[in-house]
Amino acid sequence: MCYAIVSMNIVAAKGLTKDFNGLRAVNGVDFEIKKGECFGFLGPNGAGKTTVMRVLYCFIGPTSGDVRVFGINVEDEPSLIKSRLGVMPQEENLDLELSVIENLVVYARYFDIPKKRAMVVARELLSYVELSEKTDASIRNLSGGMKRSLLLARALLNSPELLVLDEPTTGLDPHTRQEVWKKLNDLKARDTTLILTTHYMEEADRLCDRVAIMDRGRIIAIDSPERLKERHGGKLEEVYLKLTGRPLED
Repeated sequence: MCYAIVSMNIVAAKGLTKDFNGLRAVNGVDFEIKKGECFGFLGPNGAGKTTVMRVLYCFIGPTSGDVRVFGINVEDEPSLIKSRLGVMPQEENLDLELSVIENLVVYARYFDIPKKRAMVVARELLSYVELSEKTDASIRNLSGGMKRSLLLARALLNSPELLVLDEPTTGLDPHTRQEVWKKLNDLKARDTTLILTTHYMEEADRLCDRVAIMDRGRIIAIDSPERLKERHGGKLEEVYLKLTGRPLED
């Protein structure tokens, strides 16, 4: 079977709805994400951002609507989709019983990467995220910034075409955040498609080609940060407050 990405859209959602125990977390949203762009979801906690992301990387299925990644319906062949994307989750779900490099090598099994090749790729990625000196260290001895960097390295193990990042720089100091931004811009320059959620408006402004502002399960605006600021006036955070009347964190 041949799967085509229509008009270079690597992601397309129409009427995406997700309910949890009778509560509607995402309410009929439509959006498309083009190959090679960085697309951000902005909004307060509970707006539906993470739920949308989890549907996109096939962690949960939609209640209704049509959602396609790489032109493939997320409910038809989730394993095929997962093999072509990387996920950097909000939670630090590293294995505390394994060393830094073991976390990568063991994870590589999910993509059927042979151990010898996995070791090579793992060392390359640890160098890329500047953790080479921590190769054999315990996860318990890593700082918060180092753990986020390791999660990014893990998400890149299978050379993904699409990278999904849920709050990638939460809790990081300004210097480490800047370093992560450099890495993400580097990946974007290599034509990797990036999807991220963030509470940091500077992050969205610096990284995103377009953003979707969400509130109460709905998308209330989609455009580039520059056009949103031009249309509504002020900085991106002020635009959000003007559109929703709600703070970014609640």
